[in-house]
Amino acid sequence: MKKKFSKINSKRNAGFTIIEMMIAISVFLVVIMFGMGSLLNANLIHRKSQDVRSIMDNLSFIMEDMSRNLRTGYNYHCIDDDNFTAIDTPRSCSDGGGFGIAFETSLGERWVYYISEDGVFRSTEAPYEPDETYVELTSDRIIIDSGTFTVVGAEAGDDQQPLIIIGLAGRIESPKGDTPFSLQTSVSQRLLDIGASPVPPPVIPSLPALPSLPEEKKIP
Repeated sequence: MKKKFSKINSKRNAGFTIIEMMIAISVFLVVIMFGMGSLLNANLIHRKSQDVRSIMDNLSFIMEDMSRNLRTGYNYHCIDDDNFTAIDTPRSCSDGGGFGIAFETSLGERWVYYISEDGVFRSTEAPYEPDETYVELTSDRIIIDSGTFTVVGAEAGDDQQPLIIIGLAGRIESPKGDTPFSLQTSVSQRLLDIGASPVPPPVIPSLPALPSLPEEKKIP
């Protein structure tokens, strides 16, 4: 009876064999490798999405800035050729649009926007020829495949309020693959321009300085 009990007890106290330990460690390593691969892939996707999101925010800000300046401006001139000199006369281009637009801001200054495959550019002073006084607004990683300014009703007396449609399409360069984008917005001139030339907003004169108050007299 004692011998039988000792045999059963010895079987219960037996541990894992070397083969069982190797199998368990192998399964554990396989699970860890799959888990680490998924974690690294998710981290890479997150970084790429954050990078693309930052550039898209930059594009959205540029579109909003252009829309705000064009909305408060007037005397729009659509540029659909290489002539950047005769841009003082209002000019529409509804058929296909142009790659640039010149206009007068609310302060009476002449600005020019133009789009090329290298990005979106702006000039606030003459000469307005490309590569002269232009500043690039977009990131170097943005490639513009197509960009147009469609201008309707720019001429005075045409019984149509000026309307500008801005379209941008391209891709964002990335080491893991390019990300395409397409943006479009429309802007209507804030100043009334139906049947007459637009009148620039009045310049509000500065208020005169207030007279200085007399010093308080001390009561004896």
